[in-house]
Amino acid sequence: MIYKHSYICALMDFYSDILSPRQKEVLELYYYEDFSLAEISENLGITRQGVRDAIKHGEKALKRFENILGLMEKSKKINQVAKRIVETTNDKSIKLLAEEIIAQQINNYSE
Repeated sequence: MIYKHSYICALMDFYSDILSPRQKEVLELYYYEDFSLAEISENLGITRQGVRDAIKHGEKALKRFENILGLMEKSKKINQVAKRIVETTNDKSIKLLAEEIIAQQINNYSE
């Protein structure tokens, strides 16, 4: 369950802005704010089943976006290569550039 939670949160970092506003709101409350289905239902004025459906549809959409676009996987590969460069090169300018790539990847997650 922890893996799924982390995976969905990572997908949200990349794709939440292209979800429907309702899906984005429900997923943010559920995954980031740790609201229960009942709490989300009460706050948004929809049924618990509606909340559950929005979560399931939102998760499915996020996974579909990653399957089509692959941004999270590409970012992971770029980060891995940059880390290998930092570990293996003795050239300070190349090492600094690779560290900059790693820092940018981290910033992409936090925006």
